[in-house]
Amino acid sequence: MDPEEFTDVVYEVDNGLAWITINRPERYNAFRAQTVDELVLAFKLAWADDGVGVIALTGAGEKAFCSGGDQKQRMETGDYGPSQTGLFEVEALHRVIRDVPKPVVAAVNGVAIGGGHVLHVLADLSIAADTATFGQNGPRVGSFDAGLGSGYLARVVGEKRAREIWFMLRRLSAEEALDWGLVNRVVPAAELRDEVRTWADTMLAYSPTALKVLKQSFNTDTEHMVSIGNMAFTTLKLFGESDEAREGITAFNEKRRPDFSTYRSH
Repeated sequence: MDPEEFTDVVYEVDNGLAWITINRPERYNAFRAQTVDELVLAFKLAWADDGVGVIALTGAGEKAFCSGGDQKQRMETGDYGPSQTGLFEVEALHRVIRDVPKPVVAAVNGVAIGGGHVLHVLADLSIAADTATFGQNGPRVGSFDAGLGSGYLARVVGEKRAREIWFMLRRLSAEEALDWGLVNRVVPAAELRDEVRTWADTMLAYSPTALKVLKQSFNTDTEHMVSIGNMAFTTLKLFGESDEAREGITAFNEKRRPDFSTYRSH
């Protein structure tokens, strides 16, 4: 697929910096299966392009970076829609963000929630607009991310804070995220792209092989979490077919509080 054929993602290269933009602002940049396919391909295009040294991931518009999996799609069809392979390739997306041998910067321009929050956590660096908000949503809608989305998050912010994010579904402001070590820098929303450009230019002046090996070295300590994540996705697929999970997604789409009381047993 040529980037010009993308419907859900915009791919642009500007002086060594590849911008990958989730372009579904009407759905708060939530991803469906096709979005994930296009994101994976965009990262691989940036990987293969010797003219690209840094990759930025962001969302279209001013409201959302990414709000995770498209729950309206999930409610309508029971899944995230058709994909090129027939698989929902979100694990491949997580994999390519970690494996691409170039720094990935999350330019968090708005809401980063659920699976969208995981994407920014997996990026090497995160720069946030002062209007951005952060958090998880899984336990509210009958879902979870028990691999990198939780285990690696604990490496980033610490065990207690990671558990607070997941167990309490805490929503963090940009400044709180900075205080927790969840992001590297907070800037006014109007200055976000320029700040990413500045950081990219700094890294583009450095040895690409050194940055590549450093990234691979950083990844080594948490690589085992990928296999845990694979098991978690297997469990999530089974759990997603349960009445308990359906209550979560149904309540979300009906804009009511879910009732999980009947599922709390010993």
